[in-house]
Amino acid sequence: MPVTAEAYGQALVGETATPWGAVAGLGADAFTANPLLGTDALEPLVAAAEAAGAGVFALVRTSNPGAADLQDLPTAGGQPLHERLAVLVDGLAERLAGVDSSPLSGAGAVVGATVPAHIARLRELMPRAIFLIPGVGAQGGRAELLGAAFRPGPAAALVPASRGIAADPDPAAAAERLRAAVWDVSTA
Repeated sequence: MPVTAEAYGQALVGETATPWGAVAGLGADAFTANPLLGTDALEPLVAAAEAAGAGVFALVRTSNPGAADLQDLPTAGGQPLHERLAVLVDGLAERLAGVDSSPLSGAGAVVGATVPAHIARLRELMPRAIFLIPGVGAQGGRAELLGAAFRPGPAAALVPASRGIAADPDPAAAAERLRAAVWDVSTA
């Protein structure tokens, strides 16, 4: 699996050497990664992001209903798996630290909005991570319950939304409502 992860890293943010010269990857600014394969499979992705100055959003506690089936299970130490994954993400923060004085890192985490009770604890475990928070809108997550994600400041989380906006009779108004709600909670 580490060989495959290295190829993914090259394709996403690096380049691949060929007999005819290097072939550039996608040039992504950031990408998501599944840490459940283990640190040996995650390492090549982090190394590629580090070399490219890109970010990695590791899946920590996702927004889908079945996430609890595995991500909430206790580990050998008694803590839920999502907390163990959060500790792993926080351990990457220094490697993907930004160049400015921001306390945030390129080591980010996917933290679903559908179980907001986890957000405060995950923020405590990952104070430098940018949270990518799916699940607002069509999946039932509510922007006004995400305040703990923004504890370090407004840039500490990204809240993507598509179905809840696209399905609205006035998508522009729906997008503005979500933007305003996220801004309100991020600056509170």
